Amino acid sequence: MDSTPLNRVLTASLAVAPAVYLLADLLYATRGWDDPTAAVVHVLGATGYLVVLVRLVTLGDGVLAATLLLVGALGAAGNVAYGFNTIHVALGGADLVDASGAATLIKPLGLCFPLTLLIGAAVLRGRAPAWAVTLLAVASLAWPVAHIADIGWLAVLVNASLVVVFGAVAVARPGTGPAHARVGRPGAPGAVPTP
Repeated sequence: MDSTPLNRVLTASLAVAPAVYLLADLLYATRGWDDPTAAVVHVLGATGYLVVLVRLVTLGDGVLAATLLLVGALGAAGNVAYGFNTIHVALGGADLVDASGAATLIKPLGLCFPLTLLIGAAVLRGRAPAWAVTLLAVASLAWPVAHIADIGWLAVLVNASLVVVFGAVAVARPGTGPAHARVGRPGAPGAVPTP
């Protein structure tokens, strides 16, 4: 990845957003799932994941990248919505998760976030270490289990895994090893220009 200001911001998001979200889930796990401070950090982390989505899309191509963009946009909306829902509940408002009608929109949008992570794992195949791709796929499957069932320790473990995965992607160097064969150095056999 080149070092333009845009790429620096996109790459930095891989380290920052998962760390912020990990803090949110640590707060939820220790203070309760309706904690307003955790919800504020949640909204910030979820917004950061929108930038992570853009980074992942720039590493992909074709139908897979287009699918990631669309599902990821829905997932980002759902993730942010859940944070604001928690703020609303903390202030004495109705919980959208328990409401009917239009409020049910939050559920499918929320499920698009872990689906985004799973598609992101597919995008990173061949572009990141195999262990990171596998860990991202496992984390994407554990995410809804932890968050739907309100299992604090599992949510923290999932987010700690995402910190490790996206940290590894952030520090990976183009043109070094098989993980970068397609993103590689300009002029390297089979390399495509870095987006």
